[in-house]
Amino acid sequence: MFTIYKTRAAIAASLLLAGCAVGPDYRAPAMPVPDHWDQAHETNPAAQPELPQWWMQLNDPLLAALIDEAVVGNLNVATAAAKIREARATYRQAGGALFPKLTGSASATRSGSGSSAVSTATTSSTGSATSDGTGSTISLGTVGNTFQAGFDASWELDLFGANWRALEAAKYGLDAAQWSLRSTLLTLVGDVASYYVQARGYQARLALARNTVKSQEETARLTRVKFESGASSGLDAANAAGQAQTTRATIPTLQTSYAQAVHSLSVLTGQAPEELMGRMEKPEAVPVPKLPVPVGIPADVLLSRPDVRLAERQYAQYTAKVGQAEAARYPSVSLTGSLSTSGTQIGDLGMRSTIGWSFGPSLSIPLFNAGKLKAAVEIAQAQRDQYFIAYRSAVLTALKDVEDASVALSQETGRIDALQASVTSYQQAAILSHSLYAAGSTGFLDVLTADRSLYSAQDSLIQSRVLVTTDYIALNKALGGGWDGEVDTSKPEVVDTHTGPHLRQAVQ
Repeated sequence: MFTIYKTRAAIAASLLLAGCAVGPDYRAPAMPVPDHWDQAHETNPAAQPELPQWWMQLNDPLLAALIDEAVVGNLNVATAAAKIREARATYRQAGGALFPKLTGSASATRSGSGSSAVSTATTSSTGSATSDGTGSTISLGTVGNTFQAGFDASWELDLFGANWRALEAAKYGLDAAQWSLRSTLLTLVGDVASYYVQARGYQARLALARNTVKSQEETARLTRVKFESGASSGLDAANAAGQAQTTRATIPTLQTSYAQAVHSLSVLTGQAPEELMGRMEKPEAVPVPKLPVPVGIPADVLLSRPDVRLAERQYAQYTAKVGQAEAARYPSVSLTGSLSTSGTQIGDLGMRSTIGWSFGPSLSIPLFNAGKLKAAVEIAQAQRDQYFIAYRSAVLTALKDVEDASVALSQETGRIDALQASVTSYQQAAILSHSLYAAGSTGFLDVLTADRSLYSAQDSLIQSRVLVTTDYIALNKALGGGWDGEVDTSKPEVVDTHTGPHLRQAVQ
């Protein structure tokens, strides 16, 4: 009776010890952040940013459709989803170490014994004999079968939390993989929108260049007619033709940039580079955002930015790995047991057979390892520190991104107003210069200067519109706005078939 109580007490003590852990427990770091943005006067600091589906505010159906296609077809998203599946499997694998392990075994053996000797032809009752024709006999001995079956069980009590820390690290790793997917989606949405806006900008600049070339070529034709009639000099005709060709020379460069933007857009959606050329062929205006953009408070960025959340989860993961490495320096206790049965026939197993069993604890104590385990702890601590620094860097980068995008959007919005006024003035100057030149009241140099200035101002205005929308996209990215829908992370990219036993094939 005393032995039973003693055993129960030992089991209870083991279960209590199984709840112990060594190493640091993770605590979310407190990072100091400003109370307000430096550019708050340019926006509405009291309002929360509208981050979910922010691109819908650009009112461009094709852009929205391309973002949907990119989420489904982008290869970086597929890679991030596969990493989530890997992290889930790792988490389940780490959890399995907390439970007992049971292994079954079976064997069948046929054995015999015998000897050869010179003797008279007699046969023992336990064997048989044959004669070789010379009076000698060869004894064949005994032959028999042995069948065995059994189970082996083991359970590591995890007294100091090594397996629990591994499970904790795997859980944080799974969280990190999920935030990595969100970070990938945020980057993807921003890149798709940026390349789309750039492509529309190049289309507008191409249209401007072609229209300007037509106008300048008409001016060159009229100047040449006046020269042929003696009403103007050959210098005017040559300058007019040269200006038209100079403007024409910008078209191939713009076409190249447009094609590259569409190619990049196609690859982001998981398609061949030329797939979107047809869908983008019809020119559309550069999407115009609604301004100003509310940015909330800096502390919101720590919750909405997936790259910041990813860095924080990685810091947590490697904090748990410090405890895992520390636990390896402590003793480990395992409970092991086995049950086996053997017989001369399969039907005898468990009935008319020999049954054996064993049960008991085993203790492993690291006595001397030349500092190897302590060095492993120091390695884990150094890795943890690196991820803590990476988290701090991610926070500062996030704050910087918002400030940069805010000031860029604010300044470019002011610049676009000045460029619009510049275009209006140069349009009036071009009309007047052409009228005065036709009346003979001014030289052709004034016409060239007015036309050149007008084209430059119009081209700069288009580029500024592209920059305003691009800065709007960058600000939403900096605030953490991205895809808020569900992404299927359970479906593998490669579906294996015929994975059961089958004939081997030649290596390809």
